[in-house]
Amino acid sequence: MDSRNPPVLRPEHPTPRPLALLAQEFGLEHTGSLDGVEVTGVTLSTGDLRPGDLYAGIQGAHSHGAQFASRAAEQGAVALLTDPAGAELAAGSGLPVLLVDDPRAALGEVSAWVYRTGADSANLPLLFATTGTNGKTSTSYLLEGILRQLGLVTGLSSTAERHVGDLTVVSRLTTPEASEMHALLARMREGGVRAVAVEVSAQALTWRRVDGLVFDVVAFTNLSHDHLDDYADMEEYFRAKLELFEPEHGRRGVVCLDTSWGRRVVDESRIPVTTVATRGHASDEDYDAAQWTVEILEESAAYSEFRLTGPDGRALVTREPLIGWHMAANAALAIVMLVEAGFELEAIGAALDADGGIRAYLPGRTERVSGERGPSVYVDFGHSPDAFENTLGAVRRFTPGRTIMVFGADGDRDATKRHEMARVAAELSDVLVITDHHPRFEDPASIRATLLDGARLAEHQPEETYEVSPPEEAIRKAVSLAKEGDSILWAGPGHQDYRDIRGVRTPYSARELARAALHEAGWA
Repeated sequence: MDSRNPPVLRPEHPTPRPLALLAQEFGLEHTGSLDGVEVTGVTLSTGDLRPGDLYAGIQGAHSHGAQFASRAAEQGAVALLTDPAGAELAAGSGLPVLLVDDPRAALGEVSAWVYRTGADSANLPLLFATTGTNGKTSTSYLLEGILRQLGLVTGLSSTAERHVGDLTVVSRLTTPEASEMHALLARMREGGVRAVAVEVSAQALTWRRVDGLVFDVVAFTNLSHDHLDDYADMEEYFRAKLELFEPEHGRRGVVCLDTSWGRRVVDESRIPVTTVATRGHASDEDYDAAQWTVEILEESAAYSEFRLTGPDGRALVTREPLIGWHMAANAALAIVMLVEAGFELEAIGAALDADGGIRAYLPGRTERVSGERGPSVYVDFGHSPDAFENTLGAVRRFTPGRTIMVFGADGDRDATKRHEMARVAAELSDVLVITDHHPRFEDPASIRATLLDGARLAEHQPEETYEVSPPEEAIRKAVSLAKEGDSILWAGPGHQDYRDIRGVRTPYSARELARAALHEAGWA
């Protein structure tokens, strides 16, 4: 296992379960003796395997996991869950084998059984899930923040971090594999967590990473151009997100109508949903039809104040600690999710009033890393045209001087959005610095050339455009151009602490690099 890979959180005191009972309850064929074999965990990675595990051998993009069954046995695996092809590959491992046609499809339910985290299990915390192109992470953190203000011990699973009460670890994937997800939930229950906010990506639904979980409330933020390397078109991408609004995944839903896709979620959801819309951003028709409405009352570089009004005229006025109307919309969505889960709006309002608004820290989400003097520098995780438009627009609104944009694009990811990302960046910035991000196995110079071509499509051209590599030099260049009253938005890296260069995770922190560049330039 990569020593820099974050750990998988599991229950500290797992309860063994008889393998024979697992086979019996799921009606599984098997080879080898199951007598006396007990399982305490599930994994599909030998790098994370612990003694007592059921090892899942799944066909991957380049190899079949069952090829590593002998290694799994040496490390303490007690059995293998795989398909017939995998059983042949693992014949010499000596492990008893549970046979399924599709081990990935079975992984969620089997993990739920092993960890006792299925929908009918005892003492499960409240489960909240958020999907959408942008705003999943922000909504999840804001939701967790409000839950804490209400006095609950919380859990979080997001692109950035996993939380179990006060314990925090860095995330690997936006949504962990099903085996990891159920292990995490079991650890949360063990730690007294009472409510969990989970960020659910389209890929997580496609690859069945939340199978075996039924969320009390699910939410949809928005849909815009992204991930068309994984999905054929926007329709297929939308269909993947819509899976969260099926009875096997959610009991109730909350849908934001600020994009037209929200109305489609409402029309095609198979669970009861309520709706929320933001004045000036949803269509007039959707705003008038929404059960909950959001009005932005005041915006500053430090917060956004908004009024949330629901059925029967019930209303709440509060602040969230982030820049931009879209963050207020995310906060309102989180509040409505809580109401749908049974919390009283008045109790939420009282808790927020006591603290002067929502208290939440979002790593790498329009995070200001500069001091009181000099240019304002924000680091953000945004990596889609829509995210650029919202965040740059918010930064410009509170910048008396020039707005400087620094960004790159992921290699080996959706290349169809690169021109539009660059066009938006050029349209809304005064100075543009194009650099590298995660090149992966692509030529970074070629990626930058595509972004420069996209920037030339903008009707409004920046005063200055630069191509600077590597990103350490790009942020120095941006800071050297900035004066008091200017703002720099560095989009893409956000919370991440590495760059992926030809498959190697190179240590790297945009936040620390930005602070270092400011220090070198003489700004405290």
